Amino acid sequence: MTSQLILHEGREKSLKRRHPWIFSKAVKEIRNAPQNGADIEILSSDGTYLATGSYSPNSQIRARVWTFDREQSVDHSFFVARISEAAKARELMLKETGMSACRLVDAESDGLPGLIIDRYNSFLVLEVLSAGAEYHLKDIVSALRELYPEYSIYERSDVDVRSKEGLEPRKGVIHGEEPPEELAITENGGMQILVNIPEGHKTGYYLDQRDNRAALAKYCCGKSVLNCFSYTGGFSLYALKGRARSVANVDVSQRALDIAKKNIVLNHLDPGRVKFIREDVFSFLRKEKKLGHTYDVIVLDPPKFAESRSQLEKACRGYKDINMIAASILNPGGYLMTYSCSGHMSPDLFQKVVADALLDAGREGQIVEFLTQASDHPVALPYPEALYLKGLVVRVR
Repeated sequence: MTSQLILHEGREKSLKRRHPWIFSKAVKEIRNAPQNGADIEILSSDGTYLATGSYSPNSQIRARVWTFDREQSVDHSFFVARISEAAKARELMLKETGMSACRLVDAESDGLPGLIIDRYNSFLVLEVLSAGAEYHLKDIVSALRELYPEYSIYERSDVDVRSKEGLEPRKGVIHGEEPPEELAITENGGMQILVNIPEGHKTGYYLDQRDNRAALAKYCCGKSVLNCFSYTGGFSLYALKGRARSVANVDVSQRALDIAKKNIVLNHLDPGRVKFIREDVFSFLRKEKKLGHTYDVIVLDPPKFAESRSQLEKACRGYKDINMIAASILNPGGYLMTYSCSGHMSPDLFQKVVADALLDAGREGQIVEFLTQASDHPVALPYPEALYLKGLVVRVR
């Protein structure tokens, strides 16, 4: 018998606007409950069909929509069509920029809830974040093997969020070859960056910051640049390309800093203008302030401070603190390039936090550029939650 999820009266409005999530509080009844991740029809309180989604009894997001067409089956052909459509949307960008890495599928924004597929050269890296994507993994893999027969497929489903869907972490080769420890990808017209697919952050690298890395270069000519949370030095490469006088990378990971050094050599840039500092960024900034050291350009690209809405207040304090200290060690007329990747932090709230930070630092600022995630991380109009990366370039007086 068909599994069905019945909504409470009046809770169908978001679905009619094509939002892909159904929260547990909207659910009135489950008929013929399926197994975790299996398909389920979603009906209004009067029995009207609304969508077909995946059922997740362990999650606050009780169902995620695959399709609004009752006649459409969620099978191998479905995933071939959806992945092909997503890939086609990236073709022009890949051709024009000469990139060898991009986000091929961006979950809900590409109509494939909980499924991330990143391409690194001839490797496809999957991140399976929802019970539905887990349930259909065989169909997803077979679709990828049909569309990309020469590519290897690697899984990086080793994130904590899977536990909310009742899933265990997992990673490893699904098909083809094991990726090398360091794989050189190309972005933005020729910049090469070493990526560690099995152990690197996210699926191996921060593809979402690609455009923002390039945007840094124009602020750096003849300037001293401090790159905080530098990871493998992506922003620093563009600072050097923009003819920065000096660049300091600060990160807690020695392994990341070692790769950053290799990236500089790989791109034939001058390592003599670069310092590598293994230290906690908050501690380093406070020390620099105490010593009276200043910079012309500071990049703040911290990890996610708010994993949930309940952590937002604490996250605001963290963002304010770090931006306040950074602003206090900027030379007059210097630039602060600051980011938040916390989805629960709205752009307006982030701007307010940065404004308050400058106020407490006794500085004034002007926003000269608003930044966000790269275009291969699109935001579906009915799904504003996809907009998670906020960036500001602030000229500080």
